Amino acid sequence: MSLLRFGDWVLDGETRELRGRGGPVHLSPKAFDLLLALLEKRPRVLCKQEIRDFLWPRTFVSDSNLARLVKEVRRALGDTVRQPVYLRTVHVVGYAFCGEVVELPRREDPRPDLDCRLIWGDRESRLDAGENVLGRTAKATPWIESATVSRRHARILVAAGTATLEDLGSKNGTFLRGERLAGPAPLGDTDEIGLGSLLLTFRAASAACSTKTDVGRG
Repeated sequence: MSLLRFGDWVLDGETRELRGRGGPVHLSPKAFDLLLALLEKRPRVLCKQEIRDFLWPRTFVSDSNLARLVKEVRRALGDTVRQPVYLRTVHVVGYAFCGEVVELPRREDPRPDLDCRLIWGDRESRLDAGENVLGRTAKATPWIESATVSRRHARILVAAGTATLEDLGSKNGTFLRGERLAGPAPLGDTDEIGLGSLLLTFRAASAACSTKTDVGRG
């Protein structure tokens, strides 16, 4: 996943963090996705319809929704419409990233990988390293069929020995240990996750751990 530096900022697509000199800066999930898409497609102009199809697939949204996300990104970066350093508006057409970007190499992390799973009812699904979208879309991992679960309801990010749960603007909310999420939150083994009215259990163990052999007695 992308690790990109521009100006005083570093965007990490794997951990989904935007970091400045003062540390991480919060972006809503869709604002982060917008910034990441503009960075990865730079310097190409992304038209408004292309951005809407990416952020809200098969869903009608007005231009005001996209405008709010652009404003959120600019506010986080300290950018302006009249003198853009990073985000350029192409009148009527769309937006483009206009700053200088450097792709950074990743350092090896000594923390062990996690073997993560979700359990609900009689089902169990293993989570991959990186992003795992939870919902009713065919691209979700895992795919969950429930009337109270949105198509792209939430995501679990597994990276560098940690797992993080984040709501994706779902209609009925994402809950961790009974509390509704207001932002990304770390997950621990046996944590209970609520997607709407559906309850799941998160299980995690070090992938480096091996099963001990029971030699028995007598």
